[in-house]
Amino acid sequence: MESYEPERLSPVQLAAMRRSLTSGRGALTRRSLLRASGMGALALGGIATLGACGIPPAGRAKGAAAADDHSEKEKEVTFSNWTEYMDVSDDEKSRPTLEAFTKRTGIRVKYTEDINDNVEFFGKIKPQLAAGQNTGRDLICVTDWLAARIIRLGWAQKLDPSNLPHAFANVSAQFRTPDWDPGRAYSYPWTGIPTVIAYNAKATGGRKVDSVTQLLDDPKLKGRVSFLSEMRDTIGMTLLDQGKDPGKFTDADFDGAIGRLQKAVDKKQIRRFTGNDYTADLSKGDIAACVGWAGDIIQLQADNPDIKFAIPAAGYITSSDNLLVPAQARHKTNAEKLIDYYYEPPVAAQLAAYINYVCPVDGVRDELAKIDESMASNTLILPDREMAAKSRSFRSLSTEEETAYEEKFAKLIGA
Repeated sequence: MESYEPERLSPVQLAAMRRSLTSGRGALTRRSLLRASGMGALALGGIATLGACGIPPAGRAKGAAAADDHSEKEKEVTFSNWTEYMDVSDDEKSRPTLEAFTKRTGIRVKYTEDINDNVEFFGKIKPQLAAGQNTGRDLICVTDWLAARIIRLGWAQKLDPSNLPHAFANVSAQFRTPDWDPGRAYSYPWTGIPTVIAYNAKATGGRKVDSVTQLLDDPKLKGRVSFLSEMRDTIGMTLLDQGKDPGKFTDADFDGAIGRLQKAVDKKQIRRFTGNDYTADLSKGDIAACVGWAGDIIQLQADNPDIKFAIPAAGYITSSDNLLVPAQARHKTNAEKLIDYYYEPPVAAQLAAYINYVCPVDGVRDELAKIDESMASNTLILPDREMAAKSRSFRSLSTEEETAYEEKFAKLIGA
């Protein structure tokens, strides 16, 4: 076990977090929109905690040592999740899939919607994790960058494949091998969060907008284009457009993407860099086309048929929310059974029909069609093979890279 130095956040990183909290995905409600894919989704208290104290010393290990598992004698599991991230009955008095799990297995689920943002939640459980104590939770759901950090710190238990036959078989190819957990040894995705191109067909005169190059160079879109104030989304999409892999890029590649965007800023092609507030401008037509989040687009389309989306031929960025078993959890086996349950296609379909995020489970289309045919054909919920093949993830960053890249990005967007 290697020694580990506390990670401290630079002023640039803290500024990026505050930007995400006030205008990015960190500022949004859980169901209507999305959270930050990078260091965002923060409460100011969480920012202060990380910035002032750093992450407590911990062993950097392949995963937490197995805790005593009380699953056999204690038929229960405690699951912490985001709000409105679980199916609810029409009368809002029950959670059908959770109740069906308990009826089948006899395992009672204590389900808590106590995650409002990643860092605030991390601040709740960090002292226990650092001290090698039970957090009181057997299963948690956090965004990919935080999942990566928890695994890197040795604070997640390695999962037992024998308890996860459905999960192992059915996890979609695009989610199988994140660089922070290759082969999904410690985590499984709960949902995917795509970044796509959105446009208002009325504002574009009926023309389709389907590439970053078009956003940056089309004179007919000048002054009516926006990109996101989240660095990973905007830079990742630009890297793809330049033929670079966001999962393997170099410093020079990053600088090239910054330079490409800066040219568009200088010639006033880009109107502004936004958080979630691009949605109102896009719906009105003040913004004709933009880089946006798929969850926004699904909701905007419900009210405005002119709102369209496109997946660039070059690819698009997808982040994810992920299930982990924390160190010292009392009911690891029960948690694994719950993870596996949500990878059964009929159950995954019932969940997807309610939450409307990208479903990471293969084989769910026919089951979802039984519930809602329109959802089964919506590629923002169930990407087809062509779309899934274009999905890319932004690679993990070191603390030094995070600081350097956020500083350059902040200068670009005038933050």
